[in-house]
Amino acid sequence: MENFSTMSKSAVKISLDLLSNPLCEQDQDLLSMVTALDTAMKRMDAFNQEKVNQIQKTVIEPLKKFGSVFPSLNMAVKRREQALQDYRRLQAKVEKYEEKEKTGPVLAKLHQAREELRPVREDFEAKNRQLLEEMPRFYGSRLDYFQPSFESLIRAQVVYYSEMHKIFGDLTQQLDQPGHSDEQRERENEAKLSELRALSIVADD
Repeated sequence: MENFSTMSKSAVKISLDLLSNPLCEQDQDLLSMVTALDTAMKRMDAFNQEKVNQIQKTVIEPLKKFGSVFPSLNMAVKRREQALQDYRRLQAKVEKYEEKEKTGPVLAKLHQAREELRPVREDFEAKNRQLLEEMPRFYGSRLDYFQPSFESLIRAQVVYYSEMHKIFGDLTQQLDQPGHSDEQRERENEAKLSELRALSIVADD
């Protein structure tokens, strides 16, 4: 978007520079053409700024808000992974005591390990169940979330380029010389350029 703004601002600056050129003071026809160009460039810049503002509001800001969800999502995944590690560690501890000879001290330690395991297993299962239920909803909602932004972007582009077509169509009508084809204009420009080249002050040494 910065490129669009830079381009339109540069176009406005060029038209203003042309208006301040002394040649415009000496040639009324040239002044009229440059004035028409300046008006068109300012209209283009205004519509371009409106487009940039609309895209910022309807596309960029929603994207940033959507991106802000990911730190919380990543944290939920990390908490689930930590709960899984704690669960596996205590489960291995229980299994170790289950494999040992069932003496009094071993049974006591096995009972304690199972008691430690129960809340950890329940915590893991709750976190895991939450992710299994909510992750598909999260990913499934992306299209619904972004669709209005895409629609706004398309509408902004349609309006912008429709206005650009109108602006430059109007400019063409103001600057166009009836009965002159592109080939004729090109020949006339080449002829004028040849005249300039023939001047002694621009002749090759």
